[in-house]
Amino acid sequence: MALNPQLLPNGMPIPFVNEMFVLVRDGVEFEVDKIPGGHGGQVKVKGVIYLSNIRLVFVASKPVENFVAFDMPMLYIHAEKFNQPIFHCNNISGQVEPVVPENEHRALYSTHTFKILFKEGGCGTFVPLFLNLITSVRQYNRQLQQAAAPRVDPLQAAQTPVDEMMRHAYVDPNDPTKIYLQQPSGESQLRRRAYHSSAAEQ
Repeated sequence: MALNPQLLPNGMPIPFVNEMFVLVRDGVEFEVDKIPGGHGGQVKVKGVIYLSNIRLVFVASKPVENFVAFDMPMLYIHAEKFNQPIFHCNNISGQVEPVVPENEHRALYSTHTFKILFKEGGCGTFVPLFLNLITSVRQYNRQLQQAAAPRVDPLQAAQTPVDEMMRHAYVDPNDPTKIYLQQPSGESQLRRRAYHSSAAEQ
């Protein structure tokens, strides 16, 4: 994961080279632990989720202290689970490993536990697409998912083909998720080449 990834002026994450955005989902609440700052490291905030072939990015509607957005590489997410509690809203829970800079030690960074709560509308489009995509990413990167390689490059996920998946996605009329049949054309041609680098013009 990476706290506060670079965003465009419209709030959308600045894409990486070869990144394809699959969907955007408004009306969600995001919970995550071990965030530096107040509230014992716990953050609970409403906002928007962006899903791509590389990562899942939550962008807060209103920043909370130093928390603006949270970036979770697909290759670093694990223990994900779709929950349908009787008295609460449907949600996806899981854990995500930190994206550790090459010159820093893994022990300085924590694994985060997260939850995405679908507060408005259904989730029949988002959940299958997310679960299918994360399964495909793992299949295409299986050789990198070994304990002997703790520093897997999260951008390796970009090789996962997503076009067919997006074209055949089930659209739940009660789910406000918007699928990107064409890539959003930002005003900017900025692209990022690595998690710990600034964006540059293509």
